[in-house]
Amino acid sequence: MQSYDDNNGLIWFDGTMVPWREAKVHVLTHGLHYASAVFEGQRSYNGKIFKLEEHTERLIHSATTLGFELPFSAAEINAANYTVLEANNIADGYLRPVAWRGSEMMGVSAQKCSIHVSIAAWEWPSYFTPEARLKGIRLQWSKWKRPSPETIPAKTKAAGLYMICTLSKHDAEADGFDDALMLDWRGRVAEATGANIFLVINGILHTPIADCFLDGITRRTVINLARAHGIETVERIIMPEELSNADEVFVTGTAAEVTPVGQIGNDLNFQVGPITKRLIEDYTALINSETETPLPAPVGAN
Repeated sequence: MQSYDDNNGLIWFDGTMVPWREAKVHVLTHGLHYASAVFEGQRSYNGKIFKLEEHTERLIHSATTLGFELPFSAAEINAANYTVLEANNIADGYLRPVAWRGSEMMGVSAQKCSIHVSIAAWEWPSYFTPEARLKGIRLQWSKWKRPSPETIPAKTKAAGLYMICTLSKHDAEADGFDDALMLDWRGRVAEATGANIFLVINGILHTPIADCFLDGITRRTVINLARAHGIETVERIIMPEELSNADEVFVTGTAAEVTPVGQIGNDLNFQVGPITKRLIEDYTALINSETETPLPAPVGAN
């Protein structure tokens, strides 16, 4: 496997295209030591970046919530994403915009740190193997829980929030699973390590209220697709014991797209059913189309 610091491509770094291997930061960068960094994950299909404006808006929102202002406008960031795709001759790929505080201060306080932005892109296959997607991935229960939004900036895609995701996924893979399913601090079903979760129960689509984790862009897209087909979709509190009532389960995310779940833990098994298949087909058609359906407004507690 090739290391991500060793590539012949180009990376957009603070407004300039630089050779991939030269896109470096100092070891005393504040973002490395204190997690003052935010990022996005985006996909391009046939040279078109899916939901680019929404991703850039979230990047700016995340940075603002963490207390720093990006030195580039949304329009400049959007244009830079396409510059990176074209410079690396990528049609179907993954893009990683990231913003972080620099190395002018070393300590919790970071008011004088400069703000940096970079965008890299690379060719990207399916997040899970085709075989896993065909029969449904296997999720292990995580021992780590999503914290209360009173303790973290839950509505941001901040680097520090993914520490427990990495720990959870490593544990799951070590035990032969594909990913992990996390509860929140109250014991409610939350999300997988990098994807939102949906349940089909008696033909109705259910998904946890996104009150302590990201209301994913793919999550909202899939909700929109389901409702367009007349599939009743409910955002609500879901307790872990309710998973045994589900006929189908799937996860959604920019990387995962729409991926069926075949097993949770050692005793819950699911089929890749008709609603999951329909939404996979619809999502695939959407990402390869010339137009995008508008996202529904985020839903609170309902």
